[in-house]
This record gives sequence, C-alpha cells and structure tokens, in this order.
Amino acid sequence: MKLQLPAARRAVFSRKREDATSGAPALTRGLAMVELMAQQPQGVTLSEVTSALKMSAASAFRIATALEELGYLRREEGTKKFFVTRKVLLLGQPQATSRSLVECAVESMRQVLTITGETTQLCCLAEDQCVVIDQLPSVHPFKYIVDLGSRAPVHCAAPGKAMLAFLPEDELAPLLTQLKLEKHTAHSITSRKGLRTELERIRKDGYAVDHGEHFDGIHCVAAPLLNQHDQAIAAITIAGPSSRIPAARFAEFGRVMIDAANEAARKFLE
Repeated sequence: MKLQLPAARRAVFSRKREDATSGAPALTRGLAMVELMAQQPQGVTLSEVTSALKMSAASAFRIATALEELGYLRREEGTKKFFVTRKVLLLGQPQATSRSLVECAVESMRQVLTITGETTQLCCLAEDQCVVIDQLPSVHPFKYIVDLGSRAPVHCAAPGKAMLAFLPEDELAPLLTQLKLEKHTAHSITSRKGLRTELERIRKDGYAVDHGEHFDGIHCVAAPLLNQHDQAIAAITIAGPSSRIPAARFAEFGRVMIDAANEAARKFLE
C-alpha cells in the first residue's frame, strides 16, 4: 500500500517545500514525517517515508535520526521500521503546573478497572477525533484494547461525545458543522439533530455511552474531566463486549465513571 499524508496536509507540505527558503524546511519535513508515522501503527520504513514525502534519502535519514535521538521516534532493529513514541503522544495532552494529565488520572483509572474489570482509557480531543492517550487493559481473557494514539470519530465514541457535550458553545457549534457523521454501524448517529439531542442527554446525565456505534458488539461508558468552568479537558471511558457492558448497566457504570473523572479532574486542577 502506498503511504501518503491526507490531501489537505499534502497540499500544505507541498507549499511549505516550495517556500522553504523563507521558512524552516527541516522542521516542516520533520513534522510531516511524524504525522505520516502517527497514521501507521505498524511502522514505516525510511524508503516509504522518502516516497510518501518526496524527500531525498539523505535528508529523510538525517531528520529521522535526529527525531530518534530526541525520543520522538524509535527504530525497530529487526525490520528497521520507525514508530512514533509515547513522547509524541503526550505532547498534546493538557498539562497542569507540575503533573501531567496521565499522572493525575492513573489512580482513578485503576479504581475503575478494579470495579468494572473492563479496559479503561483516558482520551483527549484532537480536532474532530477522540485520541486514546493512556490505557489499562481489561482483566478478562477476551478484551477490547487499542494502540495508544488510536483515534475514533467523536460522534460515535463515548469519550468523544462526553467531551463534545461539555465544550463551550462557541467551540461546539463550528465543530458540529464540520463533522462528517459517517455511519460505522446501524447504531451510529448520522444527523446533527440526533447528535445535538444526544449531547443534551449527556449534559443532563453526566456520562456518555456508545452502544455499538463504532464497532458492532462493543459498548463504552465515559465521563468527562471538567475544569473550573465545567468545560471538558479529557474523558475516562471503559470499553468491552456488550455481553459484559449491557445497556441495563449503563447508568450503574456511568456513576462509576463520573466519580473517577471528577477525582482525576480534582487532582489535575488542584
């Protein structure tokens, strides 16, 4: 499969390359390289990078080596493939004065795992997607887990909807206008009116659910971490098979998630 950046990013990268004499070409290429690799959890070879970004092999090697030395990329010895590291992933998370969001949320996540036994994740918003920045795997042999950095459309993921519901209206309105409400399963919300109704329910109840909206048979329950203005900065969610997270227990699990999210937010903001 031929690797490439999304069309919009390719256009920007092309323009930047043309204007390199007036900017920072190495920085532009380095960021494009990180973006490309972030979309490929299976890793990317140097030749794939040079082909996708139309860079010389020498330039790609020099930039990749520098990013590896700085800890943003790692190279697998056997395959020689490059991968983005957790350091890149954590750049985008909210930061308190002395502790990261992950540090403040991990104890609450452990408590959720103990109570529910299900995979527990910490997520943040990245434009119109929900990004997993930390994860504690389920205690069950059959479990739902994803790679850190994995993204899901906000309209069909419980943590995404939990964060949307508590965005200020001046941020929420333009975001809803831009969203592509794609249908992933028969349960996916595909209308803006339906999503607005769902967000109103989430604000009322304090938690969000995903009853097989992204993947058939996978249910999620999430609650947002709120700041002093009751605006979402992140969300904690559980995810697992519908047989273990049935709709009949959504409210029960919702209370667990609200308590966990509130405690994590308190630690983050104190």
